[in-house]
Amino acid sequence: MLVLGFYGVGLLRMPDEDRPGGLRIFAFVLGVMICYGVMQTRFDYYAQYMFFVHRGQHLILHHIGPILIALSNPLPIMRFWYAKMSPGLKNALRPVGWMYQVLQYPLIALILFVGLIYFWLWPSIHFDAMLSRDLYWIMNWSMLLDGLLFWWLVFDPRPPAITSSLGYGRRMLVLAAAGVLQMFLGAWIVFSRDMVYDVYEVCGRAWPIDPDVDQLLGGMLTYIPPAMMSVLGILLILRRAMHQDGKYPKPSRQSKETTQ
Repeated sequence: MLVLGFYGVGLLRMPDEDRPGGLRIFAFVLGVMICYGVMQTRFDYYAQYMFFVHRGQHLILHHIGPILIALSNPLPIMRFWYAKMSPGLKNALRPVGWMYQVLQYPLIALILFVGLIYFWLWPSIHFDAMLSRDLYWIMNWSMLLDGLLFWWLVFDPRPPAITSSLGYGRRMLVLAAAGVLQMFLGAWIVFSRDMVYDVYEVCGRAWPIDPDVDQLLGGMLTYIPPAMMSVLGILLILRRAMHQDGKYPKPSRQSKETTQ
């Protein structure tokens, strides 16, 4: 609610020429609300007792919600609030900016994005996380925050030709690598003959579904939708690259040397 409040106040106070359109506003609100829905409603209860619901929860927290928020481009509103900050607060936030730059390095961003999925789905770690309320919340919040960082890196609206944002080709490579690595994990869960996550046997399942079916559905949610999100992201980046091709002049060699 606090995020939506800041967003709404920023919309009302910012200049009309900088205000985003209705579709972008809808995408931002929808992205925030579906993340809220899977963490703060009855959905979260079922995610603790059904593996496939848990995987659906992380699909929204790590992919769908952050994708909608990144595509909504809240950068103008962030700039509006940043301009309102006092110099002392801006100085205090500098370490956050430095950390952000490190986390947005492409290789680090890719390792974090895929590594967190592997980490929290490691059977012994997953067992502990589902039985500890603190670990459970750390798991969910880390997935959401990392998803926001990763998809903002991918869908950063600033043109690479005139800004320091990641080039479109490298964005597509990062997405392709992330999709392939997630497919390996999902395939391992889908085709595993043993019960990988027995914590749901210990705690009991919310619905009378066969454990193998629950694991199969959860593996498919880890396997297919994330790969589709990567393909969709590549298509969106390719469309953006084609749209901006020739729109911005290439920097001269002298300007490059000056920038370096």
